[in-house]
Amino acid sequence: MPLFRYKALSNTGENLDGQMEAANADEVIVRLQDLGHLPVEARRADAAGEGFSLAALTRKAELDEAQVLQFTQQLATLLGAGQPLDRALGILLELPEAAEARRVIERIREAVRGGAPLSTALEQQHGLFSRLYVSLVRAGEAGGGLQDSLRRLADYLTRARELRGQVINALIYPAILATMIVLSVVFLLWVVVPKIGELFAGLNAELAWYTVVVLFASKVLVEAWWAFLLAGIIGLAALARLWGQPAFRRGLDERLLRWRATGPLVGRFETARLARTVGTLLGNGVPLLTALNLGRNVLSNRVLAEALDAAAAEVKTGAGLGYALGRQKVYPRLAVQMIQVGEESGELDSMLIQVADTFDVETRTALQRLIALLLPALTILMTVVIGVIVISILLPIYDLTGSLG
Repeated sequence: MPLFRYKALSNTGENLDGQMEAANADEVIVRLQDLGHLPVEARRADAAGEGFSLAALTRKAELDEAQVLQFTQQLATLLGAGQPLDRALGILLELPEAAEARRVIERIREAVRGGAPLSTALEQQHGLFSRLYVSLVRAGEAGGGLQDSLRRLADYLTRARELRGQVINALIYPAILATMIVLSVVFLLWVVVPKIGELFAGLNAELAWYTVVVLFASKVLVEAWWAFLLAGIIGLAALARLWGQPAFRRGLDERLLRWRATGPLVGRFETARLARTVGTLLGNGVPLLTALNLGRNVLSNRVLAEALDAAAAEVKTGAGLGYALGRQKVYPRLAVQMIQVGEESGELDSMLIQVADTFDVETRTALQRLIALLLPALTILMTVVIGVIVISILLPIYDLTGSLG
C-alpha cells in the first residue's frame, strides 16, 4: 500500500505530523478520526497521487461564501423543523439554481446516506468547508446539538461576512478616487499637454521652467509608455516574489500594526475575528487549545498569529488565556481584560463573543477615522497635481495672448 503523509490536530490542540500506509487519502482521514484527531492534510508521501489538502483545495469555488452561508441557514432551519438530516439534504438539493451547488449537496447527501457523519461528508468536499466549519459541525454531532451548532455557525458566518464587507465597502471610494487621480493625470499628459506643446513650439515661445517640466513629462509618457508598462510589470513581479517571502510579509504586517494610521484598524479587525471564532468554537464544546489552533487560521497578520501561538504554548502549560495574550503586548488591552474577566467568571465563550461585538464597533470607528484622513488627503493630492498641470499650461497661454494683444 502507498505511504501517506498527514497533518492533524489532537483533541488537546497538539499539532501531529506523521506517516501512514493506506489504500487512499480517505482511509487516512477516517483512521485519524477514529483516533480522535482532526485531519488537516493527507497526501501521498511521494506527492505523485491525489491527496486531501484543505489548504491547497480551498481555491475551488463550487460553493461561494454566500452559498455556504445560505446552505448553513437552510439546513439549520430544516433540522429545527424536525426534518431528518437525509430528508433535509434532499430538500436543499432542489433549492440552488447553480448546477455546481447542487452537485456539492448531492455528494454530501450520498456520503450521509452511506453512513458517514455530516462532518465527514463536509470534510470530503475538496476544502469547500473550512476546518473551522467542520470542527463546529463535528462538535455539534458529538454533543447531540447539530441544529444549535449550525445556527451558531450561521451567525458566525453572517457576522464575519458583515465585518469584512464593511471594511471592503469603506475602502471602495478611496480606491476609486485614487484611480481617478491616476487616470486624470495620464489623460492630461497624454492627450491635452502634447497639443498645447505643439502650439508653443509653433510660436517659438519662451516658457517658464515649470511648463518645460510638464511638457517634458508629457513627452516621456507619450514616447516611452512601454518603459512605464515594463517597469510596472517588473515591479509587480518583484512584489509577488517578495510577497511569497515570510520575512517580507511579517515585516509588512509589523509596520501596519505599529503605524498609527492603520494599527488600530488592523488590531481591532483581527481581534474581532479571532474572538468570534474562538468564542463560537468554545460554545460548541471544542477544547480551548484546539479552538486557538483553529482560530489562528483567521488571522491574516503574522505578528498577531505568532503572538497567539506563543500564548497557546503558555496556555498548554496551565496559564490563563488572558494572561498569556497580555504578555504578548500586541493585542488590545481591553480585549485582554475582558478575556480575563470571562475566565474568572467561567464564561469565557460568551465573553469572547462580547469581545467580538465590541471590537466590531471599534473596527467601524477606526475605519471611519482612517477614511476621514484618507479622503481629504487624496482630494488635496488630486487638486494639487491637476492644478499644477493646468496652471503650467494656462499661464504661458495668457502671457502669449497678452504679448500678441
